[in-house]
Amino acid sequence: MKIMFFCPYWGQQHSGIEAFAKQVREAGYEGVEMDLPWDDAARARTLAVLRDYDLALIAQHHETHLPDWQAHKQAYERCLRHLAAVRPLLINAHTGKDYFSFEQNAALIDLAQSVAAETGVRILHETHRGRFSFAAHVTRPYLEALEDLTLTLDLSHWCNVAESLLEDQTEAVALALSRCAYFHARVGFAEGPQITDPRAPEWQATVARHLQWWDQIVDHARQRGDTVFPIGPEFGPFPYLQQLPFTQMPLANQWEINCYMKDLLTERYRRR
Repeated sequence: MKIMFFCPYWGQQHSGIEAFAKQVREAGYEGVEMDLPWDDAARARTLAVLRDYDLALIAQHHETHLPDWQAHKQAYERCLRHLAAVRPLLINAHTGKDYFSFEQNAALIDLAQSVAAETGVRILHETHRGRFSFAAHVTRPYLEALEDLTLTLDLSHWCNVAESLLEDQTEAVALALSRCAYFHARVGFAEGPQITDPRAPEWQATVARHLQWWDQIVDHARQRGDTVFPIGPEFGPFPYLQQLPFTQMPLANQWEINCYMKDLLTERYRRR
């Protein structure tokens, strides 16, 4: 099974797409995760740059936040079709809202499945605060009821919501691990979705817990016979990345941390 690493454009937009793509390729990533411009010319240029640097694309949907369910559904479908039209490796979708009913969120998941079937582009649903999948215990009924539901797992959000490393929710977590086809390698903790720096000794027990989860995800993928498995080191910018008060100086470097995570997991899964 080939493991591919995708760099987030989130937090790196200031450099511009060409400088970003060059930096990503030189750092050894195989692809990028990003949303796409709605302007035709800007979108075409973005795709051309990715082709020039031989970078695969995971298309990210995150922008639908409308509180009215019917309007939300229409906007969600429009966004998915906008991304599917460029034929990315997959679409990573922030789906639904935490205050929609089970039936409403399930209908959005079914809609995504219909778009995926029609376009041939796989759509995964990211576990994220504010969405249908904001917590382990809430996501479990969706996984049990919807056999085609496949996740992008970002367990940092669940740690934050539950104020724990999920030690008391092992069954729900195990089910989610088995239904994951992509994960964000960000380390969360009981009081936040992102530790300050995964290289720091004070965070090593927390990092080890996430590594155990990620190992299980990769093992499931190998058992399923997946030929490609994507991983996205996704430590984010402020406010995920904490800053010193008044000076607004970041406590760490987002780019360096994500490259560290890529290198750590490259070596780890080369040996497994």
